[in-house]
Amino acid sequence: MTAARALFGARGYADVGTEEIVRAAGVTRGALYHQFRDKADLFAAVAEEIEAEIAGLVTAGAADAGADPLQVLRIGAQLFLEACAEPEVERIILLDAPAVMGVEAWRELAGRYGPGLVQLALESAMDAGAITRQPVSPLAHVLVGALEESALYIARSEDRAVAREQCAAIFDQLLAGLSPH
Repeated sequence: MTAARALFGARGYADVGTEEIVRAAGVTRGALYHQFRDKADLFAAVAEEIEAEIAGLVTAGAADAGADPLQVLRIGAQLFLEACAEPEVERIILLDAPAVMGVEAWRELAGRYGPGLVQLALESAMDAGAITRQPVSPLAHVLVGALEESALYIARSEDRAVAREQCAAIFDQLLAGLSPH
């Protein structure tokens, strides 16, 4: 998986063959097919690993945010957007995964990580009175959707740093709009 991840991240799924992956990994083709059905299955495993890493990064960073539940959401969003700006993550998760895995499978993969974390943070914010109480699950999906679209927008922007700053500011405004104050 490490070899495949590096190759997929550098050149993209379509430009990497299984023979190159097994050579880079120092394994046989049989060993590859013993673990994975095909190259697409290997790619899905790599994408899963990256999504789990992003979730871990966001969770750890948000835990460092302290007790302010809105700050937890802001920092989590910033960390997510920063992670998605990494060339390997951008290529694998944002650009190739929807095409290789199919949009539904890609959304399902992202759904196993993002909405649950956001939902916990939203519940905490609602309990603290920082956000007006409302149905948590749809709100989490709306916010995750906004973050995913922001990451795609940033990936396609000519000036990614400016685009990331703009998207982070817009997300902050969305959060502020949820406040009862």
